[in-house]
Amino acid sequence: FGTTKNIKRSANKLLTSPWTISFKGLLDKEFEIDIDDLIKQVNLEERIYKLRCVEAWSMVVPWSGFALKDLLKIVQPKAEAKYLVMKTIFDPDKISSQRQDWFPWPYTEVLTIDEASNGLSFIATGVYEKPLPNQNGSPLRLVVPWKYGFKSIKSIVSFEFVSKRPKTFWEEIQPKEYGFWANVNPEVAHPRWSQARDKDIGTNKMYDTKLYNGYEKWVAYLYEDMKKSADLYR
Repeated sequence: FGTTKNIKRSANKLLTSPWTISFKGLLDKEFEIDIDDLIKQVNLEERIYKLRCVEAWSMVVPWSGFALKDLLKIVQPKAEAKYLVMKTIFDPDKISSQRQDWFPWPYTEVLTIDEASNGLSFIATGVYEKPLPNQNGSPLRLVVPWKYGFKSIKSIVSFEFVSKRPKTFWEEIQPKEYGFWANVNPEVAHPRWSQARDKDIGTNKMYDTKLYNGYEKWVAYLYEDMKKSADLYR
């Protein structure tokens, strides 16, 4: 809905009801389901996570929703599924920016199955005890708090399970700046700025950036075989 952060008004064009989500790929049976029917099958809860943007700002956010691993239990991907591909809504008639063919629409993000199965990975349906507003990814978005915020894809319409890793939206556009892994690391700078500190946008206070955004205890095991690779943090 725009290239600035002031998109509230234009995002009102997004119609979020009805909202159908498709599950496809390496499953015993592909299917589609309305979001209201999906919500009935999961346990909703509130989680407070720190969101760290690749642009070096941060904020603490109270999300409501459900664990992504619970969704995997429902759909039961096959053993050969190694990656979860998520795509956002694609409707260029209502979303004018999607008429720009120099971007690889629809917005696509990917997690490994191990990352998706981690207990911190979360599908948000609300924020601040209210349903997600359109500009924040209504009606459901991904939240992976140990990664830079652009990994947390908004307004998801499909989940696909695949064996080979496809490129993500930003990996297609600018792979040297926004790679696949995007794990937070204060010692690996963005090509155009430092990631050593981040600014809380509620207080304007500066904080030292923590490895994995402070969630190292729960996620570092995912990358034991790759921990020396700087690509993990791009």
